[in-house]
Amino acid sequence: MKIALKNQCVHKNNSASCSVSEYPLQGSKIDMARARITGRYPDKGRVVNQKCDELAYVIAGQGLLVIEGQEIILQPEDVVIIEAGERYFWSGDLQLLLTCTPVWTPEQHKLID
Repeated sequence: MKIALKNQCVHKNNSASCSVSEYPLQGSKIDMARARITGRYPDKGRVVNQKCDELAYVIAGQGLLVIEGQEIILQPEDVVIIEAGERYFWSGDLQLLLTCTPVWTPEQHKLID
């Protein structure tokens, strides 16, 4: 069993429009984070996870995910899986629950374009 409590979260700002609270599940093959998007992330271009698949669950808000040129309007309780290698960006005002496998690392998350 692995447990990560709220007071153990690591808070990060990926950009002016993207903040993330990561739950430390040490030694796990999967991770969990809560993200807040307020605008566009990344600010320009797209990002890609080179190694991990990412599942995003919309907790609140509305927004747009543009993935490989396909525009997807997202609302609360929608779920999307972004597969490793797919290029994307977020836009809107969204609260997301994110989980990745294998575990997300900044080294495999690349800004492109």
